[in-house]
Amino acid sequence: GTKKEATCPGLGLFYTVLSAFLFSVASLFLKKIEDLHSVEVSAFRCVFQMAFVLPGLIYYKTGFLGPKGKRIFLFFRGFLGSTAMVLLYYAYQVMPLADATVITFSSPVFTSLLAWIFLKEKYSLWDLLFTVFAITGVILIARPPFLFGSRDMGIEGSYTDHLKGTIAAIASTASAASTIVILRKVGKSVHYFLSIWYYAVIGLIGCVIALFVLNEWRLPQCGKDRVFLILIGLLGLGGQVFLTKALQIEKAGPVAIMRTMDVVFAFILQILFLNHLPTWWTVGGALCVLASSSGTAVRKWRQSVKKAKQSEI
Repeated sequence: GTKKEATCPGLGLFYTVLSAFLFSVASLFLKKIEDLHSVEVSAFRCVFQMAFVLPGLIYYKTGFLGPKGKRIFLFFRGFLGSTAMVLLYYAYQVMPLADATVITFSSPVFTSLLAWIFLKEKYSLWDLLFTVFAITGVILIARPPFLFGSRDMGIEGSYTDHLKGTIAAIASTASAASTIVILRKVGKSVHYFLSIWYYAVIGLIGCVIALFVLNEWRLPQCGKDRVFLILIGLLGLGGQVFLTKALQIEKAGPVAIMRTMDVVFAFILQILFLNHLPTWWTVGGALCVLASSSGTAVRKWRQSVKKAKQSEI
C-alpha cells in the first residue's frame, strides 16, 4: 500500500527518535534489575505483548493460527524473534549497555547476507564492505586478548562475562535478522498482529520451559524490581508502537538511519545512570557499526527509490 502522508514534516522521524528513547530506557531498567534472570524478564515481556495484541486479533478477526501455508514460517518467526529477545536481554545484563546496543546495529548486515542466501537477493561489493565494517566494529567492542593482548581495557566486570555477552548479542542480532528474512518471505499475506502474537506465545512457552530447566523461576523480592518489570513491558510496547507508526508515514531508509539514535541514547544513559565511561575502543567500534548499518540503509533506500521511478516509467 501507499504511505500515509504525515500531518507535519518530520513527524515520522520524531516517532523514530521517541521509539529509540523508549527502547533505551527499557534497556537501562533491565540493567538495574538485580535478582531476575534475563529469561524471566523476557517471559514478563511476552505477557505484555500478548495482552496488547489479543484485542487486535479479535478486532481484525485474523484468528490465532494464521493461513495453513504460512504457519511454519510464523512458528520460526516467533521462535527466532523470542530467542533474539532473550539473548539480547542476557547481553544487556552482563556487558556494558552501549556495547550490547552497538552490536545489535549490525543487524542490517546479517539481513543482507541471509537474504542473499535464502531469498536470492543481490549481494554486491558494497554489501561486503559494510560487512567488513560491522565485523571490525564488533571486534573493537569484544577486544579479544589474542589481538589486543590485555583483558582489562575498560571492560565492565570480568572478561568472561563480557565475552559471553558479546556472543549472546551477536547471536541475538543474527536471530533478529533471520526473522526479518522470514517476514519478507511471508510478505503481506499475514497480519502484523498475528506475527507479534506468535512471537509472544512461543516466546512465553519457551521462557517458562527454560526457567524450570534452569530452576531460575522466582518472583522479584524487591518492590523496585517489580516496578522495573512493568516499565520494561510498557516501554517496550511503546517503542514498538511508535516505530510502527514511523514506518507507516515515513520511508524505511530515513527511519533506519534515525534509529541509530538508540546508540546515542545508550551512551548517554550509561554515563549518567550507570557511571561507566565508554572506552575509545567502544567509540571506534560504534562508529564502524553505525557506518555499516547507515550505509546499508541508504543503499537499500536508493535502490527502492530507483525501482519506484522505473515502475512509474
